[in-house]
Amino acid sequence: MAMPMTTASSCCYSNSNSYFLQSLRGPRISISSANSLLTLGRVASHAKLLARENKRQHIQCNYSTESSSGLDYSSAPIDVVADVKTEKIIVLGGSGFVGSAICKAAVARGIEAVSLSRLGRPTYIDSWVDQVTWVAGDVFYADWDGLLRGATAVVSTLGGFGTNEQMEKINGEANVLAVDAASKAGIPKFILISVHDYNLPSFLLNSGYFSGKRRAETEVLSKYPNSGTVLRPGFIYGKRKVNGFEIPLDLIGQPLEKFLLASENFTRGLSSLPGSDLFLAPPVSVDDVAGAVINAVTDDSVFGIFTIEQIKEAAAVVRS
Repeated sequence: MAMPMTTASSCCYSNSNSYFLQSLRGPRISISSANSLLTLGRVASHAKLLARENKRQHIQCNYSTESSSGLDYSSAPIDVVADVKTEKIIVLGGSGFVGSAICKAAVARGIEAVSLSRLGRPTYIDSWVDQVTWVAGDVFYADWDGLLRGATAVVSTLGGFGTNEQMEKINGEANVLAVDAASKAGIPKFILISVHDYNLPSFLLNSGYFSGKRRAETEVLSKYPNSGTVLRPGFIYGKRKVNGFEIPLDLIGQPLEKFLLASENFTRGLSSLPGSDLFLAPPVSVDDVAGAVINAVTDDSVFGIFTIEQIKEAAAVVRS
């Protein structure tokens, strides 16, 4: 990021992973004035921006004027060292269907991605996989201090089905634990992949899956009132890889999404029927979910609860 400088200056800058940077010699620009001599004194300034501790940008400037008599009043080079803001996200469940899409999208945007999952590194081969740090582990026994070091956001894709107790644990307790750890570590943002607010009967909404997700949502919005994001997708489609096989969920989800959007005017009246949105809530692509996550990571004005339609809108912002 180049800093605004005074007129008649010349700057050069470079990125470096080194905490201490060697001085760079910038070119000099001479400005002649027919009416008067202008002498620019030396200025020393240091600008510091929010960033990870080992990412810095080095800028060097010098000022010069030249009179009609040929005298040179140029200054010595000025060093300006500024930290550059970079993003680093921790993706919980990063080797899964949604998590891997988020990691892939992060790599494409130049965002450092670290995945924590029981699987660790996925078994399939893809060029972006080598650019992600894969950590094998359990969220309940994670080394949070080491894992969260330098992170700017935590993204949780944790969730699953099973017995009521199991669903409460993975959808609720695991996420609550992660939010608490991130908050205590001072991580600026937390993004939760939750579930659409279905109009189901209360006995289903009180099951471990939905009640666990809502507990997690409450924790995110409580600990991160101005920087927490909750995405509520319905059926997520895309190419899901399981045990070396690719399941093309997009063959179902994509046409269904188009059909439901096209017939929305006809089906809107049915939306009040209990359980109707199990069939009428439009599917969303895994790439749109990943795009909405990236939007929340990179835009500080983005937070709160996102519906299916808002997820798609947020993803469109990233694509534009």
